[in-house]
Amino acid sequence: MILRIYADYDKRLGAYKITYVLRRDYGINISVGRVYRLMKTLQLPRMSTDKPFRNYRHKDNGVCTNHLQQAFNQPAPNIVWVSDFTYIKVAGKWYYLCVVMDLFSRKIIAWNISGRPDVDLVKQAFRKAYERRKRPEGLMFHSDRGSQYTAFSFRKLLDSLSVVQSFSKKGYPFDNACCECFFKYLKREETNRRTYHSLEELKLSVFDYIEGYYNSSRPHSSLGMLTPNQKEELFWNQA
Repeated sequence: MILRIYADYDKRLGAYKITYVLRRDYGINISVGRVYRLMKTLQLPRMSTDKPFRNYRHKDNGVCTNHLQQAFNQPAPNIVWVSDFTYIKVAGKWYYLCVVMDLFSRKIIAWNISGRPDVDLVKQAFRKAYERRKRPEGLMFHSDRGSQYTAFSFRKLLDSLSVVQSFSKKGYPFDNACCECFFKYLKREETNRRTYHSLEELKLSVFDYIEGYYNSSRPHSSLGMLTPNQKEELFWNQA
């Protein structure tokens, strides 16, 4: 069963989550330690733990207030969205992936890939999220102080939609820990394990990871081992 789960989840799950899936899907109750020892006996390869590559500057353009204050556990969807972007290399060239996450469910509700790390990358990701979530009211949008997020045109867009903008403290990634954590697992479980030869390959890989795995299949410890989709479905069914 461990081998089956390991294969079904494309070699992404470690001992802790495999223990949970064994109990949930197969009714097998054993300890994490035993699962770890069995995985070691099976000589299942460990995934890469390379850290994300970061190399962009943060600027203080105007007032950058941290309204979120690390309140990562929200009571409902569409109260706080968080966003960040990272670098991924394709055939010797860097591309930039921007994501928008709903803090309630940790669901990636929109993403965008571009060859330029400019404000349009962020604006397009936000617009996708805003339309997909049917233009919610009373929204807060949190990010770091990268120039893409502090750009006048992006702040004007949020102001026009009455979206409150919140910023992490300068040089303090813990204020946006949920996005940082997502990128860590994206790199470890998907992009660091592959070599991309085209932008289309990268887009397909990111789509498969986010829509086919992270949102729909990956148990999330902060959600009581629910997936992001299950967390939102449970909320709307009870509403």
